Parts: sequence; C-alpha cells; structure tokens
Amino acid sequence: MPEHDVKPWQRRASPLTRQALLCLILLMAYASLYPFEFERAAVGPFDYLFAPLPRWMTLFDVVTNVLGYLPLGVLAVLALHPAWRGTRAVLAAFVLGVLLSGGMEALQTYLPTRVASNVDLATNALGALIGGAIAVPLTSPLLDRGWLRHLRFAWFERHASVLIVLLALWPWAQAYPQQFLFGDGDLVRQIWLWQDPDVTGRVLDWVPRLGQLQDYLSDLDAVASHALWETVVSASGTVLAGLLATLAMRRTAPRVPLLCAMFVCAFAIKSITSAWQFSPAQAFDWVTAGAIYGVVIGALVLLIAGRGPRALRGALALAALVILLVLVNLLPANPYYEAALQSWRQGRYVHFNVLARWLAWTWPYLVLIYLLAMFDPSHRGPARNAGKQR
Repeated sequence: MPEHDVKPWQRRASPLTRQALLCLILLMAYASLYPFEFERAAVGPFDYLFAPLPRWMTLFDVVTNVLGYLPLGVLAVLALHPAWRGTRAVLAAFVLGVLLSGGMEALQTYLPTRVASNVDLATNALGALIGGAIAVPLTSPLLDRGWLRHLRFAWFERHASVLIVLLALWPWAQAYPQQFLFGDGDLVRQIWLWQDPDVTGRVLDWVPRLGQLQDYLSDLDAVASHALWETVVSASGTVLAGLLATLAMRRTAPRVPLLCAMFVCAFAIKSITSAWQFSPAQAFDWVTAGAIYGVVIGALVLLIAGRGPRALRGALALAALVILLVLVNLLPANPYYEAALQSWRQGRYVHFNVLARWLAWTWPYLVLIYLLAMFDPSHRGPARNAGKQR
C-alpha cells in the first residue's frame, strides 16, 4: 500500500523501533569509545573539525564508516514515524548522525588508541543520510497496514516482537570466532577466568557439585574427541535457534523456508567475518565434521519436533539451551582454539569484535530469561496467551 494511500488513522508508531534505536546508539557509543582509557589531550575536543585530511584514510575505512551509520538512519526514520515522515525524517536522521558521530569523535580526542577525524564525521553522517533515504519508502509498508506488516502478522504471532528481535540478533552472534559452531554463551567461563583463584575456590566450596561436574566433563573430554563435543554443541545450537523461531511463527507460516533463510544468514555472516578477521582462505574453516554432523542432527530434530505443541517446543528449546550452556562453559578449552585467538591480530576490526563477542556471550542468557518467563505459571504475557489460542 503506497504511503499516499494510507489514511492518517492507519499510521502507527513503533515502540520497538524506538527501543532498538536507543540500544543501537548505546552500542555505537560503546564501540566508539572502547576501551574507555581516557587521558588528558593537548588539543581541544573539536579541533579535529578543522584539521587537514588524514593521509592514511583508505577506501575500506570510508565504506566501513558509511555502512556503520546506515542502520542508525534507518532506525531513526522508523522511530520517528508517523510524527515525522519523508524529507523531514531523513533530515532528522542526518542530524542525529552528525551529532552522534561528532560527539564520539570529540571524545576520541582523549583516547590514545583512537584518532578523531573530520572524514569519519562526514562519512558517518553520509551513512545516516543514506540509511534514512532507504527507510522512507519502507516505513509505511512495514509499520502501517502495508504488505510487510501484513506478512509480519500473517507469519508471526502478534506478540512475538521481542522474540523476533532475539532471532534477528542470533546470526550476528556467530560473527565472533568460537570454539564450536553455534557455541555461544561462554560468559560464565570468562567471568570465572577473570576472578581471583581464592574467589573461585570459595565458589567451589559453596557449590560442591560444580567441581564434581567439572571433573566429570574433564574425564569425558579425555576419552571423547573434539568432533563429538562439537557435534553435540552444534546440534544443541541448531535445535535451540530453530525451535525458538517456531515459537514466534504461526502454523500457516512457511516455516521451512524461513528457517533455511535464518540459518543461511548465520552461515554467511560466519564465513564473511572469518574471511575478514583471518584471511579469505580461512572463510570456511568452521566447516568441520563435527559442525556438519551437529547441524544435520539438529535439522532432523527440528523436522520431528517443529510441528509439535508449543509447550513441547519450548521445553525442548530450554533443554537444548541448558546443554549448550553447560558444555561451552565447563568443557576444557581446546588448545588449538586458544592458540588461534592468542595469535589473532584483530587490527581494524577490534571494535566490531568487541560488540560481536558481547553479543555471543549474552544472547543465550537473554533467551533463557525469555523461556523461563514463558513457563512461569504466573506469567500472563504473550507466550501464554498464544498457547491458549492453539
């Protein structure tokens, strides 16, 4: 439905896009200012505006800066709808890009590891402007009663917005190099490694079964192959993501094509980022025997359980999540994986990898909160109401 055919009473605001815009701004600020080691500078915060053009700027840097702020422009236009539309919304997205990038560049003056640049400001603002222009023709079909909104409610449950956002983030969680394919969620292991040995010893005293479980998995790891563990972890991740997606879909939705599209996106992001982070020759190093077996087993489980009752799918997704979290956090780290990370020179991708790593660490725990809320007897939210409509 073209925007000029939409009646004023049919235009709808989207709280979800406004929340997403806020989250994106916070993430961009985090990526721009990490590692937050501010020092006193010999120049003013806005002196970069009148500095000569940097000699080391490459085409890659320009394209990256434009693409980095393009989502900001898209979300800004969507978040402003329907109060501001068309050229007015695009200009607002452009101004937001200028203010955000200008502020980040000014703060980078005080970061020894970063260089404030007027070219970065110009390319970031251009990215926000292009993103806003791209979003204008999509705003009404997506948010008003257009064909995109029609497909959204024809294929997905009405109250599945949070789950759809989690599913959209899952392929990007695969961007960071991991020990196992789909092996997200090793945040507990990292926190454990960050702690003082005395602290971890007291934790083991408080939870004695935890130490026994660690010893048991270490004994199993001594006799089991890495491929076996990768098969189990990859299968658990496949089942978790696939069943989670079915919880958001209506029974009339084309589930198999949608699931295939989601997994193809994850594989594509994994391959592209592997080529960027290491070398093009290593783009498919993650395609191992264990990963293939795990995906195939997980796909078979999805074919069998994907049409089951919603409660059963939720329970199986929760079980797969628990298995995934236990294994990625308690299995001994593969020495080859650790050696690869230690020799990995992140270079220009360091700030992207910081975001990707935190996403890989936290995504399973966000899903855990969602699934536990789904099975909460006192919960009166969308998941329970959707189950009653079956």
